[in-house]
Amino acid sequence: MAGAEEHPEQPQNDLTLRLDRQLDQIAAQLRELATAKDRLQGLLNAVLAISQETDLPAVLHRIVTTAMDLVGARYGALGVLDESGEQLGQFITAGLSEPERAGLDGVEFPRGRGVLGHLIHHPEPLRVDDIASHPASAGFPPGHPYMSTLLGVAISVRGTIYGDLYLSERRDGQPFDRDDEDIVVTLAGAAGIAIENVRLFTQVRDSAEHFQRLLLPTLPDLHPFTGAATYRPAPTPGHLGGDWYDALWLPDNACAAVIGDVVGHDLRAAAAMAQTRSMLRALIYDRLTPPSSVLDQLDRTLHAITDLPVTTACLARVEPAEDGGWTLHWSTAGHLPPLLITPDRHTEYLYAEPGLPLAVNTEPRRPDHTRPLPPGATVVFYTDGLVEDPARAVDEGMAELARLAAAHIGLPLQDFVDTLADHHPSDGHDDMAILALRTPRG
Repeated sequence: MAGAEEHPEQPQNDLTLRLDRQLDQIAAQLRELATAKDRLQGLLNAVLAISQETDLPAVLHRIVTTAMDLVGARYGALGVLDESGEQLGQFITAGLSEPERAGLDGVEFPRGRGVLGHLIHHPEPLRVDDIASHPASAGFPPGHPYMSTLLGVAISVRGTIYGDLYLSERRDGQPFDRDDEDIVVTLAGAAGIAIENVRLFTQVRDSAEHFQRLLLPTLPDLHPFTGAATYRPAPTPGHLGGDWYDALWLPDNACAAVIGDVVGHDLRAAAAMAQTRSMLRALIYDRLTPPSSVLDQLDRTLHAITDLPVTTACLARVEPAEDGGWTLHWSTAGHLPPLLITPDRHTEYLYAEPGLPLAVNTEPRRPDHTRPLPPGATVVFYTDGLVEDPARAVDEGMAELARLAAAHIGLPLQDFVDTLADHHPSDGHDDMAILALRTPRG
């Protein structure tokens, strides 16, 4: 009787075991789905990150490190083909430790022999579980870290092979699998688009910068003064700014200097800048009147014959003084004040009533201002792109510019203005122009 009572429990135990196995299978499938979802999200994030780069070396390095992250690879590299398409002209690596890099010091980067060369001539995805046993293997140079596994994928740009992406040694010790290959192939497709975008970005940026520079003058000989200027475009692709500068020696033995900024960042702003600069140069040379009168006449003329965007400007004359020295005589149309630096590194912003910008109202007269200049003094005229940062007050940027100018005033004048542009205190998102004049030392 006891045995008969135990017998009905057997089907129940079998059912429980089947349910447990099914639950285990469902759990495994859910884990696979979660892993696939994480990988897909990682791929989407990677494509977004790559597409945001605007510098070619940065985007190439980002492609390598992103691929490593997606498949858990210890090492990664991207070989860029040279113009012949037969060998590598550039090799970007990631994952090497400092001792490993030191071990390869003096070793030339791979040109595309061995297994790497196999991928160049056979651009299908390549998975190798033992590099040394591959028929194309040519070994490693002395000091090269141990690598056994390889996943290689070609990157093409507009149908042409651009280079090859190489990954080696999964961190979990397993060989690369088909899932790894699929996700890296997908990444390589996005990488080709990102590389092409960066190329186009660079072409547009360089063309815009070249056009902008053609609109700006080469400073003439301003003897006995020294003059220097620099212009830096904003990093936005196709950006055309309205910043400009000019300087010229006048018939009445004075030196004129002007800095200006047309509101806007497009072709209209650049065209308005060129028109304004040319007209102002003619007025400066012809009238030889106080700077305020020249600016007022410019404003009236532009208002009558053009539709000029709002423009700020500072016009100055450095004139001979009765004591044999020099006097700065200037007027501004809503522009930032000039910065004066003396040979003993004292800095001072020449704050004065700024007057209205151009193209606002032609009626009010702009005031004139004067200031004696000591021998060897430097006056810096600049546009707001040099000092403005939305994260802080413009006064802070100007204070930082003054400290920077004082620290480097001993440089030759061209090196000085280039240093101000290189280490500018702004956020760097606007174009900037700098013009500096230095009076004779005696």
